[in-house]
Amino acid sequence: MIKLEDYKNPWHAVIDFEQAIAEFTGAPYCVITDCCSHAIEIAFRLTHDQSTVTFPAHTYLSVPMILEKLSVPYELTSELWSGEYQFQGSRIWDSARFFEPGMYRAGQIQCLSFGRTKPLEIGIGGCLLTDNTELYQSASRMRSDGRDLLTYSPWAEQVDFELGFHYFMKPEHCIAGLNLLKSGQLLKQPKFYNYPDCRTLNISAPRKIKFN
Repeated sequence: MIKLEDYKNPWHAVIDFEQAIAEFTGAPYCVITDCCSHAIEIAFRLTHDQSTVTFPAHTYLSVPMILEKLSVPYELTSELWSGEYQFQGSRIWDSARFFEPGMYRAGQIQCLSFGRTKPLEIGIGGCLLTDNTELYQSASRMRSDGRDLLTYSPWAEQVDFELGFHYFMKPEHCIAGLNLLKSGQLLKQPKFYNYPDCRTLNISAPRKIKFN
């Protein structure tokens, strides 16, 4: 069993987990994030213009919230899906409930979840799969507060930053994922998951809090 103390640099556990997921899925590159929702957000921020996308209405509520936050226009459909679905009008896939050997689709961006009830159930985390080198490098920086961990060690040597977010997964969670992947214990997924119809939800901006 792999342990955190096996690493002199805990960041290397994240790299090892990325390489293991890439090898399992057949993707040239994997970028680990703290959740699937943030992987989807990064994918849209880095690759999509403001053209309309369509996707199934029966999905987790964070998905339309992400597009609202990014001002990406969208339409919801009655499509039933199993495992994953594509945001039509983009290269991006919500693959939260799909995890199989060789699953990667060339030229696409697939976003996976390692949260509760997902096939690789760590309880937290997600990732972005791609075969585009530039996207891989930019997404790696964006999920780590703009830090270029692939080039600078220690990161404090870096002085130029692109806008980033605190969306990285902790090394100890990546180690849990490595051990789980090694064990081969994947959760079987239901054919259709009982998500609510997001067309029935009202999403509004939060109100500002006023202090006396």
